[in-house]
Amino acid sequence: MQVSTAEFRKGLRIVFDGEPYTIVDFQHVKPGKGGAFVRTKLKHMRQGRVIDNTFRSGEKVELVDFEDKHMQFLYKDDRFHFMDLETYDQVSLSEDEVGDAALYLKDNTELEMLYINGSPVSIELPNFIELAVARTDPGVRGDTAQGGTKPATLETGAVVQVPLFLNEGDVVKVDTRTGEYLGRVAAAG
Repeated sequence: MQVSTAEFRKGLRIVFDGEPYTIVDFQHVKPGKGGAFVRTKLKHMRQGRVIDNTFRSGEKVELVDFEDKHMQFLYKDDRFHFMDLETYDQVSLSEDEVGDAALYLKDNTELEMLYINGSPVSIELPNFIELAVARTDPGVRGDTAQGGTKPATLETGAVVQVPLFLNEGDVVKVDTRTGEYLGRVAAAG
């Protein structure tokens, strides 16, 4: 299926130079003289790199033939193993294919997996995930919530900056898009 530049919107997935891209940003420009055009920022769906491109107004581009599947992370050995929650089919991806999402994957995490032409391309984690603190320096009496931060290693291996009062075993909420600590969900014990 093809779409015109007039139908561009953020998040639209298009084929450009034979490769799948997502529109990150776009701007319709109508100069004083000459034809109108659309300035875009495109993110490669497999490699993650971002490019700038300009399309003539009214130009048509092909949409990416994609499918989102609801999956569950099962376990990790030398590869990451996932299960389709509808068909129970299993898929395994390498560490390179999983990318930064590996820092937040714990057993039974549900996520969306993007398929292009029948093969898995990328995974999209929930925006927020709850993980236990595996290692951190102990909190010291007198530390306050405004007193600063310290690094904490979570159960998945991700390292986030947390307030000084948190201890090992505490469960924290983390934003998977930024790697930022959002709050304590449960205290240890």
